[in-house]
Amino acid sequence: MSLQLIPVSESFSVSTQVTAADIPTLVEAGVKSLICNRPDGEANDQPTITEIRTAAEGAGLKIAYVPIVSGKFTPADVADFSSALSQMEAPVHAFCRTGTRSITLWSLHQRAQGVADDELLERAKACGYDLTDALGSAPVVESRADETIKAKDYYDVLIVGAGAAGISVASSLMSRTQALSIAIIDPAEVHYYQPGWTMVGGGIFRQADTVKTMASLIPEGVRWIKAAVGNFEPDNNRVLLEDSHPIHYDRLIVAPGIKLDWHGIDGLVETLGRNGVTSNYRYDLAPYTWELVSSLQEGKALFTQPPMPIKCAGAPQKALYLSGDHWRRRGVLNNIDISFFNAGPVLFGVKEYVPALMEYIERYQATLNFGHRLTRIDGESKTAWFATQDDNGDTVEVSSDFDMIHVCPPQTAPDFVRQSPLADDAGWIDVDQNTLQHKRYANIWSLGDAMNAPNAKTAAAARMQAPIVANNLLHDMDRVSGVAHYNGYGSCPLTVERGKIVLAEFGYGGKLLPSFPRWLLNGQRPTRLAWILKEQILPPIYWKAMLKGKEWMVNPERSKADA
Repeated sequence: MSLQLIPVSESFSVSTQVTAADIPTLVEAGVKSLICNRPDGEANDQPTITEIRTAAEGAGLKIAYVPIVSGKFTPADVADFSSALSQMEAPVHAFCRTGTRSITLWSLHQRAQGVADDELLERAKACGYDLTDALGSAPVVESRADETIKAKDYYDVLIVGAGAAGISVASSLMSRTQALSIAIIDPAEVHYYQPGWTMVGGGIFRQADTVKTMASLIPEGVRWIKAAVGNFEPDNNRVLLEDSHPIHYDRLIVAPGIKLDWHGIDGLVETLGRNGVTSNYRYDLAPYTWELVSSLQEGKALFTQPPMPIKCAGAPQKALYLSGDHWRRRGVLNNIDISFFNAGPVLFGVKEYVPALMEYIERYQATLNFGHRLTRIDGESKTAWFATQDDNGDTVEVSSDFDMIHVCPPQTAPDFVRQSPLADDAGWIDVDQNTLQHKRYANIWSLGDAMNAPNAKTAAAARMQAPIVANNLLHDMDRVSGVAHYNGYGSCPLTVERGKIVLAEFGYGGKLLPSFPRWLLNGQRPTRLAWILKEQILPPIYWKAMLKGKEWMVNPERSKADA
């Protein structure tokens, strides 16, 4: 989809996310300067500001980085935007995820210059943006349940996030009742099957097969609010969008996913996608992983894993196994030095699966480096540095050169979650690990990667959690009997070679929770059946069952007692 520039004035325009490929379009349109208002790491297909800056400056454009967390417009933000704008050669083009933050900042800047709110609201409306709430004007309202709210912006159930968890729980609710008004908030145009990216990086899946349009997946009967969340106001039972517009609810489900902190490793964003630096954790980079693997004939290959928690903790080593298998089949494995740098103390957190994995570590002659956290990288010199401890327990830095490096970035809850009343001290949504109900707000539930239950952050976990949250929300409304309990189930199909997988399935405390009898599929050993499950069965189950409210192989425990 080509970039659409929305003219706000003769010298200023806004748009959705700009990519490096869009720079020629901007130059052709006469743009001289850019302002980026979107923080890095908000989405898994989002290019970093460094990538955009490199392309922009190469084309002669000036660019400023004024990142704004959705919905949080402080006087300092407006001052920073105004300062950047004053130093730019016009015409200036600003962008964020949807363009809302950019036009809001421009409007607040214009207000400070004395432009009347009515004029600014009318101009924003002509551009397709409603800034009524952002500029502080009182909306037309009507009363409901002793609150003054817009009737069209009230829902029985509001869901934040349309990833695997959000769409699955929406479908689970719709499969149980058609009597509720339900809305889901997410600005993304597309939805990704992220478990497939490791297979893309291994030359097995096509990149295009891991993505569908969001519009094709939102459940029928659920309203899609195509916007970004700015803030939570749980005491007022409402969510603020990035333009400060309030959406009210009786019950809230929060499933916004996880943030990839590319800036958590110094120098990484400057070299991602080139100089042999790649990551299967980003949609557009997974094909580069395969390009590197398939072309490497000799040299040093590094694979890294940051401190927990991360999504799919097996993914960093899956990249190692599929790469090592390809090099072994090509007959070049003896020419390649493979090293795995893991910030943690063990290869895998559930000990029963380690013996099978170690057989493949030995097969691929990989060196294991535990307690090594990637801290910085220089792509030009092809050098990576790691923090570790010496024999005295002191933190020291060691380095390694490389010909290719697969990086798993550090990960956190999204900014708007970490800064909200819903977060625990570490920034994750604070839930009861059994019922997934918020510990302080009884009408809020959470599932997926952003909540703090101590389970593996995988799509399989979300598949199990969705019907539990749907059940427990409806139990809270006295529409079903029995509280469903989550046992921490998660699954990690460890692709140890092309054609075989170690199917790790476990719950809280590392308890093994196999879905199949041992005689059919022994998850502690590599099997062809597990590979067939991963390659041929799980993708259609994801698209056609999990996201459609068909809860196959999900049978959570229930109790009659209230949660």
